Amino acid sequence: MISELKESYGGLFEDALLAEINQVGTFKEVSAGQKLMDIGEYIRSMPLLVSGAIKILREDEDGDELLLYFLERGETCAMTLTCCMGHTKSEIRAIAETDAKLVMIPIQKMEEWTSKYKSWRNFVFQSYHDRLEEMLKTVDSIAFLKMDERLLKYLQEKVHIVGDSTLKITHQEIAYELHTSRVVISRLLKKLEKLGKIKLHRNSIEVISVD
Repeated sequence: MISELKESYGGLFEDALLAEINQVGTFKEVSAGQKLMDIGEYIRSMPLLVSGAIKILREDEDGDELLLYFLERGETCAMTLTCCMGHTKSEIRAIAETDAKLVMIPIQKMEEWTSKYKSWRNFVFQSYHDRLEEMLKTVDSIAFLKMDERLLKYLQEKVHIVGDSTLKITHQEIAYELHTSRVVISRLLKKLEKLGKIKLHRNSIEVISVD
């Protein structure tokens, strides 16, 4: 595990901290689609993402989901940090977007390392900053972009995350994550296809405009 830690976090943490993470952390592999944490659960450890991608979702009173942001290698979830430090229940759902590898860090070590290692403290603060910026972008997207613009941006981000311009995803799955209806998504996908931005296939969507 130490070699993977150094590859993902070597530029952030000193060797002593990496050694401690390797010693106390629990290595975990998850498959795409697997749920890592759910709303209402108490969080006992903090994830460090070694490879792959995880999507973070919120849920409204009707059970409909909204995609907040993605986590990638070398990152962690600020909302998880908040729940861990405050010993409160999770307000988000985390699902593996791709196959992923994580190292789970016990709560007590998070607190200890904040005072012991400057690099860890900087990492925690930077994580809060980055996740806040991503959530603000999500809010801006909802508030200021038309749904077809949101949809194209969403598809382009998916391409970046999975590393493939052909996405195996249903219209209903997109509707869930963008908090709208399947009918709306299907109509807008056809519109984007006519504009030459995407190409629709039977069980997949090919994103032509990736920028």
